[in-house]
Amino acid sequence: MTAHIIVLAGDGVGPEVSREAVRVLQAIGTKFHHTFTFEDHLIGGCAIDATGSALPEATIAAAGKADAVLLGAVGGPKWDDPKAKTRPEDGLLAIRKALKLYANLRPVKVYPELAYASPLKPEILAGTDFIVVRELTGGLYFGQPKERRKRADGGTTAVDTLEYHDYEVERILRLAFELAGGKARRGIVASVDKANVLETSRLWREHAAVLGKHYPSVTLQHVLVDTAAMRLVMSPSQFDVLVTENTFGDILTDEAAVLAGSMGLLPSASIGEVKNSKGFALGLYEPIHGSAPDIAGKGIANPVGTILSAAMLLRHSLGLEEEAQSIETAVETALRQGARTADLTKSNPLSTAQMTDAILTLI
Repeated sequence: MTAHIIVLAGDGVGPEVSREAVRVLQAIGTKFHHTFTFEDHLIGGCAIDATGSALPEATIAAAGKADAVLLGAVGGPKWDDPKAKTRPEDGLLAIRKALKLYANLRPVKVYPELAYASPLKPEILAGTDFIVVRELTGGLYFGQPKERRKRADGGTTAVDTLEYHDYEVERILRLAFELAGGKARRGIVASVDKANVLETSRLWREHAAVLGKHYPSVTLQHVLVDTAAMRLVMSPSQFDVLVTENTFGDILTDEAAVLAGSMGLLPSASIGEVKNSKGFALGLYEPIHGSAPDIAGKGIANPVGTILSAAMLLRHSLGLEEEAQSIETAVETALRQGARTADLTKSNPLSTAQMTDAILTLI
């Protein structure tokens, strides 16, 4: 296969970790006889400095023609002025919109060898391996009106609108059912809502129940969001595919990230309606961690989250399941053999490049 990948290294440690993911993809290309071409473009703070925009038109145009997009990280104290007209994070929202990305996928897997790094007891974490499917385009973050109103008594009222269309709900739920029915999952969908209070959640639950009948091999569970938050810390291994709306997903994914012991370990994918030249979803792949400006340039950032994001890229945008598993197995084996970066150990930690080297030897 020949595939074209846009690399948006971004800010902080972004260039360091994305560089390592490219090395891994190149190794996969060599082993499995694929040709991956890479093209660098700007996003975030570095894009603001160079062009005045967090997402230049050149980046949008290139991403739209690519087979997949690999992202490092954006942001940093240099661009933290709250009065700034343009912020690095604007680039993320803009590229999601430009590529019509509606679903964020966040796998959470706890490696037994790293259970010590998590705040939860090892016996609670045992067997934890699930994926959160978060809706990205609707809900409170995008509903209108979104405004402040002056009242007659001189006070201020703030308004946000929680709105969902049936097609938005159905497409994200369908994706969750499709994932749960795959060979890599256990066939359980936990649909998370607040149907006892919110009308949007009642719509959500109705569609989940109807869709569930079309997937007889998948078990559907309706879970209230507060219950889901509790279960994530009390018995996370019960989850397989957890699907929810935008705001709930934003909160629950951050909670779930703590389980693994380090933000540097976890990947993510954002996929949508646009198809690439291979007929698969054009997706945006990135680690869940931020730009970590405090360690940028030191060569000590954990590249695993970005490398695993590259594995998701192979799976979801190129349909290369064996190749994706090859990366995931290499990561798991390297960790089992004791490979650790500074976020996971204080005893002789590996550098960013050394951690990648440990993984590459196993591919």
